[in-house]
Amino acid sequence: MTRSKWARRLASFLLLAVLAWAAAGHAAEESKPEHRKLASVNGKEISQVDLEKEMNRFEGQMGVSGQPPDMEQREAIKKKVLDNLIQRELLYQESVRLEIKVDDGELQEQMTQLKSRFTSEEDFTNALKRLKMSEGELKDEFNRRLMVKKMIDQVIADKIQITPEETKTFYDSNPSFFKAPERVRASHILVKLDPNASEADKSSARKKIEGIQKRIQQGEDFAAIAKELSDCPSASKGGDLDYFQRGQMVAPFEEAAFALKPGEMSAVVETQFGYHLIKVVDRKESGVIVYEEIKENIESHLRQQKVNEQYAAYIEQLKSRAKVEISTP
Repeated sequence: MTRSKWARRLASFLLLAVLAWAAAGHAAEESKPEHRKLASVNGKEISQVDLEKEMNRFEGQMGVSGQPPDMEQREAIKKKVLDNLIQRELLYQESVRLEIKVDDGELQEQMTQLKSRFTSEEDFTNALKRLKMSEGELKDEFNRRLMVKKMIDQVIADKIQITPEETKTFYDSNPSFFKAPERVRASHILVKLDPNASEADKSSARKKIEGIQKRIQQGEDFAAIAKELSDCPSASKGGDLDYFQRGQMVAPFEEAAFALKPGEMSAVVETQFGYHLIKVVDRKESGVIVYEEIKENIESHLRQQKVNEQYAAYIEQLKSRAKVEISTP
């Protein structure tokens, strides 16, 4: 896994943590768990309060997904969560021992990414208030996790090499993994329209997309106009949406895209998002994905497998050197 993917995963994890903690905040306040020691790692205490906070986060996350645990599941989850807290403390202590540092710019970048996932600064601040958590405390949590991430990169991930022979062997040994449906690669230009737009707004948006259509028909570059005028985030890439298969786009868009040949542009297509012009760049019929297209994904998969294996072994190594005490209930 690349460093950028690690960073995105970390930001996503902490976003889910904040949202789940916020969702479970009142329950945590009402239950007021006792400050009883459940475990210690080299003298650092893990209390009932720590466990309940993490359980609230976990259960809040499950609740958001519509799968709150029952009582039997909750007991099993408690054991797993306590083990995770022990592992996290072991890893953090080791990162401190190895003098892993996180610079302020890196920390601020992660905070900015997290805040951008909220609708506003006020929404973010309110989530923290519900948690009875300050932005400084959240930064401290980011710092701990970034230290651990950098340590795992240093001692495990950066040392793993996947050879071309390994990726090819995996490809040849698992042909069923690489069956692909029909796909097209398309770009589009969107003139955004609110679903509740007035007839006047619809007329204005229609005139705009038809004006764009005329410019392209007269020879102007599709990608350049997409960068200039499209209301979709894909505008920065000239409207490129990469490859997609049936079922991934809204029906009118999909029908138009799959009816086109490479190089062709659609008529104006209306969807719930507004008016589109679609240009198909490439088309791939159903079949087996060729090795050259998928080898980087295979390499990432194999690398992550090795990281997971070595990570588990590393945790056991840290446990063997540490003084871990777990209190009996």
